[in-house]
Amino acid sequence: MQRIEFEQTKKIYESETLVFYGVDGFDVYNISIPFIRGGKRYLFGRLERREEWARSWVRLFEETGQDEWTVVKDSMIYTLEDPYISEIGDELVLGGTHVQYQSGKYSTFFGYFYRGTDLHNLYYFTTGPNKMKDIRLVRLSDGKIGVFSRPRSAGMVGKYGSESMIGFTVLDRLEELTADVIENAPYIYGIFGEGEWGGVNQAYLLDSGKIGVIGHICYIDEDENGGKVKVYLNMAFIFDPTTRESSDLQLIGSRTCYPPGPAKAPQLVDCAFTSGIVMRSDGKADLYSGIGDCQTGRITIDNPFEGHGRIV
Repeated sequence: MQRIEFEQTKKIYESETLVFYGVDGFDVYNISIPFIRGGKRYLFGRLERREEWARSWVRLFEETGQDEWTVVKDSMIYTLEDPYISEIGDELVLGGTHVQYQSGKYSTFFGYFYRGTDLHNLYYFTTGPNKMKDIRLVRLSDGKIGVFSRPRSAGMVGKYGSESMIGFTVLDRLEELTADVIENAPYIYGIFGEGEWGGVNQAYLLDSGKIGVIGHICYIDEDENGGKVKVYLNMAFIFDPTTRESSDLQLIGSRTCYPPGPAKAPQLVDCAFTSGIVMRSDGKADLYSGIGDCQTGRITIDNPFEGHGRIV
């Protein structure tokens, strides 16, 4: 089993829990990767009270110390979950999951996308397919835009063996990003095994023209009492947009790599929901991840894209 081998051979150089200021009473988790805008370092974080479900907001945080982030006062509050960002040209694209209610009850969810050159004034511009999470964008070497999709349904198990697939398609410009285009992205085969699901969390253009992908891989396990546990692991792979082949799939993090801490529910004790990596000056990578659906962690690991090119 890949997980067992990973736990025996993993190299973790630093392991920290992030601290968030200005949002008392709320957990901050499942963040975007940190990014730089106007000389300052920011991230978007998901806020939710520990005892509440599907009632999240996304806020902007500024780095105010090592592993310390403070909410940007009077910044936009987005009715979203699990934010992520892509830098396309001089524009920032913010994506996240919007949960829809009817008559006070959960009904469905969609990916919402915002864009703009001004971090404090992003415009909502398109919506993803019904019930699809983990849609990610990446600028390609020819200036076009790669789009990763993540269809998931019960019917996929019979057809492909896994609960979800990852699709990939290419756009000429952001205006072409529609639910239909995302829904019809051709699949990348051979990533998930039987009973697994997962998706792309952050994609990076490498100077080789390939794409370095940081994602998550999940399956259901049992605890010692026979209770259901949802296992979420951090993973990476390389994707060639020309040949559409994926390679070098590897686990890069698990809940045990991060500092001990609480979980939002018993079934989430083994949950590390990937954000992405930021390369360091020493050649290693900082990997960020939501942990237990109530905290955010950072671990330092070896460059998962070593030998495939440098991040552009």
